[in-house]
Amino acid sequence: MMRSPNHGPLVAIDGALALIAILLIVQMWLLSATLEAFMSGRHAVALPAALVSIGLTGVCVALGAFVRKVGRR
Repeated sequence: MMRSPNHGPLVAIDGALALIAILLIVQMWLLSATLEAFMSGRHAVALPAALVSIGLTGVCVALGAFVRKVGRR
């Protein structure tokens, strides 16, 4: 069975949204692990975790922009 050519953008949007959901779950896990480490006295963990979190946020924003761009077509 052949797919309609209009399904391509929908597959891309679904994949991007699934990846955003996974990245947000990872970001929540990172926050909880960082808070636990910080509260146990390991303060050096905070800065690297914040930088990784900023990077994950940037990836999610870029994927959101991709979804908007593909959705407009």
